[in-house]
Amino acid sequence: MRCGRRFTSLFCLMTVLALIVMTGLPAHSRAQSAAVEPRADQLLRKMSDYLGGLQQFTVQTENTLDVVLRSGEKIQFNSPAELSIRRPNKLRAHREGDIVNQEIYYDGKTLTLYNPDNKYYATVDAPPTIDAMIDFARAALDVFAPGGDLIYKNPYDILTEDVISVFYVGMSVVGGIKCHHLAFRDNEVDWQIWIEEGDKPLPKKFIVTTKWMTGAPQFTVTIRSWNLSPNLTEDMFTFVAPKDAQQIDFIRLTSGGMSQR
Repeated sequence: MRCGRRFTSLFCLMTVLALIVMTGLPAHSRAQSAAVEPRADQLLRKMSDYLGGLQQFTVQTENTLDVVLRSGEKIQFNSPAELSIRRPNKLRAHREGDIVNQEIYYDGKTLTLYNPDNKYYATVDAPPTIDAMIDFARAALDVFAPGGDLIYKNPYDILTEDVISVFYVGMSVVGGIKCHHLAFRDNEVDWQIWIEEGDKPLPKKFIVTTKWMTGAPQFTVTIRSWNLSPNLTEDMFTFVAPKDAQQIDFIRLTSGGMSQR
């Protein structure tokens, strides 16, 4: 990123501070050796088991996405989101921000996407579990649920599928909460996760860095709040189209391209 002269001194100061912090990290962390550090792996498993054991919850997140322009300038877009889950087959999500305003409803039988801005919606038959629905939505419809990797029944297997190295960075603070900071690397991306310390190992922050793209753009999810005892009613997950809403078809992904559905 190019900065004006008034930012030069601040940039230099932040660079020096970053070097001091990195110098203070353990040698094995700085090296980022291509290995799995047991402590980091155990913490991720603990988080995965805890999340998978939650029968219902709601979570509010603040998401940011970097876009690198042809000029090399990096622009960031914000997208707050709210997600409600009732296992094994209920999901509702709403994300509203700079790029998209969209609602997702899944009731165990159908998946519906609704765009409140232009009042378009599309509905399709869906598999009978949240995990299967997420896989179907990604593979067939190119639709991604907010924080999808973290809401599988066993997120550990999804998160570590292509990982080639894992290390424990150290303790950190996210939103006033003490967290374990873990760093992961695979062939395509680097990613980091901050997991709350204690008997409720909830993820508090998640960053994915696309390291082979110019400017190394990042996608960041910061969790603002968790509610582990929400009052979720059955009708919350069933979409009822507004009177002036218009139904359209999904564009399905096929081996030969796209098709309407």
